Amino acid sequence: MKKKRYIHFSLRIRFTLLVIAEMTLVAFISEMITALLGKCFEISVQIPAVVWAVLVSVVLGSAVTTFLGKKIFSPIQKLGEAMDRVADGDFEVRLDDKCGFKEIREIYGNFNLMIRELQSTEILQTDFVSNVSHEFKTPINAIEGYATLLQDEGRLLTDEQSQYVEKILFNTKRLSKLVGNILLLSKVDNQMIQTKQSAFRIDEQIRQSIVSMESEWTKKDIDFVVDLEIVEYTGNENLMIHVWDNLLGNAIKFSPQNGVIGIKLIKRAGRIIYMIADDGPGIPENMQKHVFDRFYQSDSSHKEEGNGLGLALVKQIVGLAGGEVDVENVPGGGCQFTVTLFEKTR
Repeated sequence: MKKKRYIHFSLRIRFTLLVIAEMTLVAFISEMITALLGKCFEISVQIPAVVWAVLVSVVLGSAVTTFLGKKIFSPIQKLGEAMDRVADGDFEVRLDDKCGFKEIREIYGNFNLMIRELQSTEILQTDFVSNVSHEFKTPINAIEGYATLLQDEGRLLTDEQSQYVEKILFNTKRLSKLVGNILLLSKVDNQMIQTKQSAFRIDEQIRQSIVSMESEWTKKDIDFVVDLEIVEYTGNENLMIHVWDNLLGNAIKFSPQNGVIGIKLIKRAGRIIYMIADDGPGIPENMQKHVFDRFYQSDSSHKEEGNGLGLALVKQIVGLAGGEVDVENVPGGGCQFTVTLFEKTR
């Protein structure tokens, strides 16, 4: 059985045919109305043809506009919505390219081809990063372990050799932290829903985070203004601790000597709001939208203290939990990060 072949006209040809059809209908309907009034009602109509043309054009124009809006602009709107989903990282979206319009059919086909290529690239990149990070982790841990043993035998080393060992340990710890963040980020990226959910207290997690970083904030003599309400939350406890650790570490990094960090946790109308503010230099407005990008660091003077993945992790983990995270500058200096989580409905 032979497959039927359909003739597909381009948008330009279809639009031209619609205009010609409209002009023909305008002339025909004008003559019909004039003849009908003269024959049935014996009314001699002296309305100029241009007036009839305008009236009928308005009616037909409305009908043509409705048709074009449904047949032409609707596919364009669908394309825009699909592009928004791709911009948010959704590479599963596809458009039906079985459309009567040749141009739209070609655009949809090219769009689907582009998304398939992007998806393949994303999978390849994710697998590569994950595999390479795993391969890095073992030798890094071995180097760190041997360097620690050398440091423990400090009495057998000269002062110069001790400095070398300290630098080895410092850089291996940095590299180990980078690999750990990459692996965790890869894990969160591939998680569509939260797993291992349990009930825990966020205020206790935040206190543990502050205590665990005591050695870092005591070096700068940083003071804290802490106001934590008792808040119980159901989620992934192991992931959420990374949110508080990274935000606190970021605040410590940018706080000046003898600075003050303000931390507040409240629960209002089904929303859990966590705010942390420092009195550092703040973030320029044109850079605020990039602070959650991977490997982005707005202040190059602190590159040795981080790897640009901490805030990206915060964004991903909070997003996975269905929450939001924002940043804004504080009047008088410094910036404030705000995490908003929503209580689970049972």
